[in-house]
Amino acid sequence: MKRHIGALVVGIAAIGLSDAAPATDGAWTAVDEAMGRPGALQPGDVHKFSFPRSDLKVTVDGLAIKPALALGSWVAFKGDGGHTMAMGDLVLTEDEIAPVMKSLVQNGIQVTAVHNHILRASPATLYMHIAGMGEPVRLAQAIHAALGKSKTPMEAAPASDQALDLDAAALEAAIGQKGKAAGGTYQFSIPRAEAVQDMGMPVPTAMGTAIAINVQPAGGGKAATTGDFVLTAEEVNPVVQTLVANGIEVTALHTHMLAEEPRLYFMHFWGVDDPAKLGSGLHAALDKVNIARSQTSEVPGATKQ
Repeated sequence: MKRHIGALVVGIAAIGLSDAAPATDGAWTAVDEAMGRPGALQPGDVHKFSFPRSDLKVTVDGLAIKPALALGSWVAFKGDGGHTMAMGDLVLTEDEIAPVMKSLVQNGIQVTAVHNHILRASPATLYMHIAGMGEPVRLAQAIHAALGKSKTPMEAAPASDQALDLDAAALEAAIGQKGKAAGGTYQFSIPRAEAVQDMGMPVPTAMGTAIAINVQPAGGGKAATTGDFVLTAEEVNPVVQTLVANGIEVTALHTHMLAEEPRLYFMHFWGVDDPAKLGSGLHAALDKVNIARSQTSEVPGATKQ
């Protein structure tokens, strides 16, 4: 989701970005128009758009996964005028990668990662992390154009009233965190203790720096969980060992940003089991991470996945 600011500023200048009024609450109206729909204000003065891939019918090991579990594209903006930062994570099929990337590159948006988050998905899904710095409307126009090269539904998703066949209280107790129901799943967003910066600006949790744990019913009293742990280098292998010891599969390990401080690694996981057992294993892994112990979870958009 971000990057080397010098090269990025050059790219943005090439497409004629101009200074604009500060992107305060009211000033986001023009960004909403450029994105074709309203965004939502998130903690940390972040203006965020969620694009669930509701058009995709994806299964993992025969389990149909909900968009809120692992198929949530998002784009977020923070800052003002020519110093607005944009970051995002786009969920794409294999044939969408090239046209979306070409559009982003042509319009001065950086691609900071392309990789899998889950394994054995049918059809396969890939995740493209992006970043930009400049005037917010131009950034929004560039990102909107790139999304248009995919089949991502661009209209706002209707409010979901899907029933959640999970004991949320027991799940929260097992994980040791508060969560929230969203799109037929239960989601946890757990911030790290230390502040994160990139491109000379703070990167709030709503821009992808929180640990994400998403859970959905899997039938037969079981649940499926996926998400990502946000880790420093010394935390990586203790968390790998803990997840594997608790029957949770590590499906990917990589970076999402290019120049963040502190350096962070994102570890994606997958598990299907009794919810309490999954929660216990995830809790044990969280104990290996420098999380903000006193904070309550908040859900960043549709899902970070």
